[in-house]
Amino acid sequence: MEIIGRFDKAHLPLWNQKNVPIKIDTGAYSCSIDSSKVREIQTESGTKLSFVLFHPKHPLYTGEKIVLEKYKKKKVKNSFGIAQERFLVKTKIELFGKSFTGEFTLSNRSKMRFPILIGRKLLSGRFLVDTSKKNLSFSLDL
Repeated sequence: MEIIGRFDKAHLPLWNQKNVPIKIDTGAYSCSIDSSKVREIQTESGTKLSFVLFHPKHPLYTGEKIVLEKYKKKKVKNSFGIAQERFLVKTKIELFGKSFTGEFTLSNRSKMRFPILIGRKLLSGRFLVDTSKKNLSFSLDL
């Protein structure tokens, strides 16, 4: 089991994103990722989910649309305890040179310092959190 600090950087290989800042939040159950232009679209082959990672002012924003066939809708409580319906997608995330599949809700995190929040569901059985540390995985990539 790896020790992870309170924040780090991760790669999202399926979406060609490297060194994305992440915040570890043991108070959150699920993970979330900053996204914009989130909408369901109708295609000849059925309904799909379209979104763009991050918001236009974020340094990692490319404007590239991601379109997925497999996704879910999920009710989650935000930090104020208010239930919201969000889209849930699966993708791979790389930390400490290892790849994990995680579920991420798409949300507006544009006002947050970290575009990705990692919750207990992804951490459990894989990581121990040491809040006095930071960038432990990222320092291995240097």
